[in-house]
Amino acid sequence: MRVKTCCFTGHRDLSPANRELIERRLEQTLIRLIESGVIYYGSGGALGFDTLASLSVLKLKQQYPHIKLILVLPCYSQTRGWKEDDIRVYEEIKHAADKVVYTSKDYSPGCMQKRNRHLVDHSGICVAFLQKPSGGTKYTWDYACRSGLTVINLAE
Repeated sequence: MRVKTCCFTGHRDLSPANRELIERRLEQTLIRLIESGVIYYGSGGALGFDTLASLSVLKLKQQYPHIKLILVLPCYSQTRGWKEDDIRVYEEIKHAADKVVYTSKDYSPGCMQKRNRHLVDHSGICVAFLQKPSGGTKYTWDYACRSGLTVINLAE
């Protein structure tokens, strides 16, 4: 099952100037993965790259209805402090997802890392957008590499 599963990791802040390029690279990568037999796509539901990846999977479901979006969320209050428009998009994605998994009920230190490890532990491929040498995306990238996943960085 892991060989048919891809997870995502990427920065929350994406440059508006690069967004179109990121979307294009992401869609091209997803089409290659789908056509090679990857069915399940796990997203952590965060702002930025996670949202972009989730929307891309949902868009491609129109062409490839057999693929599945699985949201792996850190806690029920993930959107606390988010802007109203971001919450609306999050809820639309959650409603359209094929499965929603919460790795913790309540927010706690480490719940985001727990979510990220869950995504990696259930995947064979990780599609990333990594530009910074530190933070949660770098942590997840390193964990995916140590865990033997095929890791694709769209920022390169």
